[in-house]
Amino acid sequence: FLCRWPSLLKYYSHTDGVSWLEEYKARHNAGLEAQRIVASFSKRFFSEHVPCDGFSDIETLGCPSHFFEDELMCILNMEGRKGLTWKYYAKKILYFLRQQNILKNLKEYLQRPTDRQSFLEGAVLIDQYCNPLSDICLKSVQAQVDDITDKVRKVLRTKNPRHPSLASKAGEVVVPEVELQRQVLDAMNCVLYEQLKYKGNELDYYNSLNSYIHQVLIRRTGIPISLSVLYLTIARQLGVKLEPVNFPSHFLLRWCQGKEGSTDIFDYTYIDAFGKGKQLTVKECEYLIGHHVTEEFYGVVTSKEVLQRMVGNLLNLGKRESTDQSYQLLRDSLDLYLAMYPDNVQHLMLQARLYFHLGIWPEKVLDILQHIQALDPSQHGAVGYLVQHTLEHIERRKEEVGPEVKHRSDEKHKEVCFSIGLIMKHKRYGYNCVIYGWDPACMMGHEWIRNMNVHSLPHGPHQPFYNVLVEDGSCRYAAQENLEYNSEPREIPHPDIGRYFSEFTGIHYLANTELEIRYPEDLELTRATVQKIYSSGKE
Repeated sequence: FLCRWPSLLKYYSHTDGVSWLEEYKARHNAGLEAQRIVASFSKRFFSEHVPCDGFSDIETLGCPSHFFEDELMCILNMEGRKGLTWKYYAKKILYFLRQQNILKNLKEYLQRPTDRQSFLEGAVLIDQYCNPLSDICLKSVQAQVDDITDKVRKVLRTKNPRHPSLASKAGEVVVPEVELQRQVLDAMNCVLYEQLKYKGNELDYYNSLNSYIHQVLIRRTGIPISLSVLYLTIARQLGVKLEPVNFPSHFLLRWCQGKEGSTDIFDYTYIDAFGKGKQLTVKECEYLIGHHVTEEFYGVVTSKEVLQRMVGNLLNLGKRESTDQSYQLLRDSLDLYLAMYPDNVQHLMLQARLYFHLGIWPEKVLDILQHIQALDPSQHGAVGYLVQHTLEHIERRKEEVGPEVKHRSDEKHKEVCFSIGLIMKHKRYGYNCVIYGWDPACMMGHEWIRNMNVHSLPHGPHQPFYNVLVEDGSCRYAAQENLEYNSEPREIPHPDIGRYFSEFTGIHYLANTELEIRYPEDLELTRATVQKIYSSGKE
């Protein structure tokens, strides 16, 4: 068992008394079940996004979930350029399973008393949900923070060998005197900003990596709120109780200089973790953002409010992303926000509009709209519009009679020169891409044709157009006259490559079964084209 599946050892606290034959059988059967489900996904969901109820049979598995996940990881880690379709759907299933588990952990976290809601744990949960396939765990992140804390203790020991922070274990010490607290903060600034070179990411502020705590620790840079969570966690482990302040445009921490729990904003010094731990007065905080704010913005906020702001930052980034046509970051951050505030009409409406725009999960869109209508009847106009068009979408889907099959032997397809799976280059924009579909003429509407200035092409819209997956992650619709064979064909790093192709040969892609059904005569043409263009080392 452990030779074949060594990664599963971590699930056994002891190995005595375990029936290894039974464990082996269970893992083996879970593997067969995972393979069966992954194999079925391409046929079931090739023509559409995996629906919201598409994972229902996975949720009712009779086998241990960690066995099932382990088989999915085995599929994802298969060597070589084969099994692309299996990897594509294994990734989707694993993404779903892990996010469901993380969402459950987040809800449990939010139900705890506030004094048991670690800011670091909350940041890790957000990080895990947005990066479910990465190896991120609280234990590992905490170990890295502990390592920084130990470095701070070493610096502190050289300054004050009898400092109380050195005498107790993390979390057990409370440093009462302001001067002793100042020594801790000075040592922290020395380690974080001078020794380890942590800094605010001013050059690439709107990169989502700045919001993920494990990336902050790896890259040693972040935005005000992520660096504040790190700073606050280290300070508290050393006995200094800093508190989060939801300051507009720039998240801060506050450090009490007067009576503990004081409501006077002038009893606090404010700390800018983004600005190398600089300590600010109330007036300097206003200089930082360039305008006056009322006293309420200097107040302490809860861990839930900190998470709300972190998720809000990701939401704004998700709205800004233009290359990610799946809007994955926006979808993930909406899930997180609605897990915390399930009745927020504004974000429910955004989620409904997003799914409607993407053309996915129409049944879920109707559920969301029904919920919005119950919460806020004044939304009936927007709700009614979306309901009508979503029902039309569902009816159109019911009328679909099966995949359209395109035969090259048809007279109307005689002008189509290129075939499925060929690696191409765009003559005008220079991007590399792979063909996954074609039409004998442009099938887009008049508005798209006008916006894309198609009529300016020598052959206009009356020429073959190709659906292509582009190396930047986008999907485009390109005119035949704008494409040419790629003299140096290479893999196209597109997230949807496995949806259409099963293998990369080193020169071209092989269509998977579902794509081949739709273009049955393309495979032979692709092979013949490749043989003609790339054989004998000639181009």
